[in-house]
Amino acid sequence: MTPLIKLPALEVDDGLSKGQIRQANEARILAAAERVFAGAGFAGATMAAIADEAGLPKANLHYYFGAKQDLYRAVLAQTLQDWLAPTEVITPGADPKTAIEAYLRAKMALSFARPHASRVFANELLHGAPVVKALLASDLRALVLAKSQVIAQWVAQGRMAPVDPMHLFFTLWAATQTYADFEVQVCAVLGSPEFTPADQTRATEHVVSLLLRGCGL
Repeated sequence: MTPLIKLPALEVDDGLSKGQIRQANEARILAAAERVFAGAGFAGATMAAIADEAGLPKANLHYYFGAKQDLYRAVLAQTLQDWLAPTEVITPGADPKTAIEAYLRAKMALSFARPHASRVFANELLHGAPVVKALLASDLRALVLAKSQVIAQWVAQGRMAPVDPMHLFFTLWAATQTYADFEVQVCAVLGSPEFTPADQTRATEHVVSLLLRGCGL
């Protein structure tokens, strides 16, 4: 949807440093790109459409990200980074229930707050992950292996039920991201045009409770 008012890019006169201005404008562009890529796909999206969605001149997009492919890569990288950041709570000394619950709640919150980002990523995977396949096989695999070792240690110590650590991650991702990727289907069955705060709370508590019980926590 095109904004009613095209907002100017932030400037130094707004009281922000150049670094803060760059971060703010990049975040604004990435948020707009998520929505456009989710709706039109990579092939159908244009830099002009993303600029309109962001309420910024098209030149700003090229200044910060160069070409459409660069912006698309940035959206995917940011999405993966935001999904994986909450795993930092999964450490050997952490309480398993507290850590897994915190991770689940963070993932559910992201699904409701940024559903378009999840859909862009899902669409990339459905097309064979041409852009992020190398990242999935390197950075993502390394992180999941490391966190799986922590979970395996918790299991060995009797601190949670026996589970396959890597497949636990696959299950957590599926349970949380479905509320973003299949929002239309879920809302249709719920009889609601969109997720209400009550719907979000109900879904989050269900997912957290179900998966914690499955982990014996």
